[in-house]
Amino acid sequence: MKPVDGARIAEIVHGQSANGADDAIVTGIARIDSRDIAPGDLFVAFKGEGLDGHDFVDQAVQAGAALSLVQRPVAGPHIVVSDTTQAISELARVLLQELRPACRVVAVTGSSGKTTTKDLLASVLSAAAPTVAPPGSFNNEIGLPLTVLRADGGTRFLVLEMGARAEGNIAWLCSLAPPDVSIALNVGSAHVGEFGSLEATARVKGEIVENLAPGGTAIINADDPRVLAMAQRTAGPVLRFSTDPSTKVEVSASQIAVGPDGRARFTLRITGQPDTAVHLQLIGRHQVHNALAVAAASFALGVSSEDIAAGLSSAPPSSPMRLQVVPCVNGSLVINDSYNANPESMRAGLQAMRDLAANHRRGLVLGDMLELGEFATAEHVALGASAANLQADWLVAVGSHAGDVLQGAVEAGMGANAVVAVDNAEAALIAACTCCSTTSKRKSKPKRSVIKDAPPLLTEVICSRPGIWPNCRSKGAVIEEVVTSGLAPGYKVVT
Repeated sequence: MKPVDGARIAEIVHGQSANGADDAIVTGIARIDSRDIAPGDLFVAFKGEGLDGHDFVDQAVQAGAALSLVQRPVAGPHIVVSDTTQAISELARVLLQELRPACRVVAVTGSSGKTTTKDLLASVLSAAAPTVAPPGSFNNEIGLPLTVLRADGGTRFLVLEMGARAEGNIAWLCSLAPPDVSIALNVGSAHVGEFGSLEATARVKGEIVENLAPGGTAIINADDPRVLAMAQRTAGPVLRFSTDPSTKVEVSASQIAVGPDGRARFTLRITGQPDTAVHLQLIGRHQVHNALAVAAASFALGVSSEDIAAGLSSAPPSSPMRLQVVPCVNGSLVINDSYNANPESMRAGLQAMRDLAANHRRGLVLGDMLELGEFATAEHVALGASAANLQADWLVAVGSHAGDVLQGAVEAGMGANAVVAVDNAEAALIAACTCCSTTSKRKSKPKRSVIKDAPPLLTEVICSRPGIWPNCRSKGAVIEEVVTSGLAPGYKVVT
């Protein structure tokens, strides 16, 4: 944020200053983790289910926090408010107003692809002008204001990701940071357990195009009928994108091809602009849709088609555990997609796996799909079946629905000795690396055995591959191969 004194912050948030807070000058950004505090930052204390940020104010002050925003009196300069969530929301809204119109806001939502699109957009726009974008998935009532408060007087583009758990969520986020450009990616099964239907999901996602800033532009996916219908819900101009070159849209892709590395090439076509070639660095043909959304938004903000193509072609993967391809022992690749996802994004990931080089054995690390409600069990069983039908050589499932995924895979013909269940992402990556020895497609009843006597991340790993880990001694030999390869530094071998 731009430098601001405590008196001004207290005025904006209607708080009570204490311990010299009025004279404190915040020159950094707002943070909620005391371990990340840098000199000049604003520390915001939240009381969560397991931790209370107020207990870490002393640590934040010692690290250099200029001021703390709290709900009860603490040590050091601080401002007391009744609700820190409301306070940072109002602070973000007011300070962003002071940065406009020089700072333009781009917002993205969708059932899948939000974070990847946000990352691509940040990469393209940052090459054109100073850009602020959220780390990870800061897309709710806390993460979005914290992202807004990263912007300062030099920021020209502010990229925001907007998620929702209920009707009105996105409209409220837009009230804090009205978008100059809004992107509606897709409507899928994510949140269907909460919203109840795809139609209800579409109503919520469409709030992003209904709440544009004056003169704002809506970016619409013409390949999704529910998104295309949102064009009727916005008062601003609309730019539509499609992967079908025969569809009449403003932004499209032609000559789409996926190489043996799983990365897509295509020709970017923008109305009135020269065609340009794009070679994405991200895995999966579904990334073309995300890239077109970014192209349309960037074009609406004045970036040339040549610069858009160059930015898309050079943008590296940014967010971990989303189609993360890891070279493993014995020449295998591990595809780690263990971040929260939904059936549509998972199917896209499985297709990406199939597109990868045929001379590699193909393994999957799949995490839980959340917020599916009563559909959760069936969708996870179907996911396992899809993995088997797409000829995965082995599968590591992560989380509470790992058993459902394994059930679907085995029932669809995947050998029970080719599937593994673990309870956390780091253990999954290590377990996957041990799965690179030969697997059998022969069906057999899973023999599940808990690995013991191993480092903490491995103690809860459940392996259904008795041919590889029949006892601790042979297990140690496999782990040794992983450790000595550098994939699991710091872990000792158990023999």
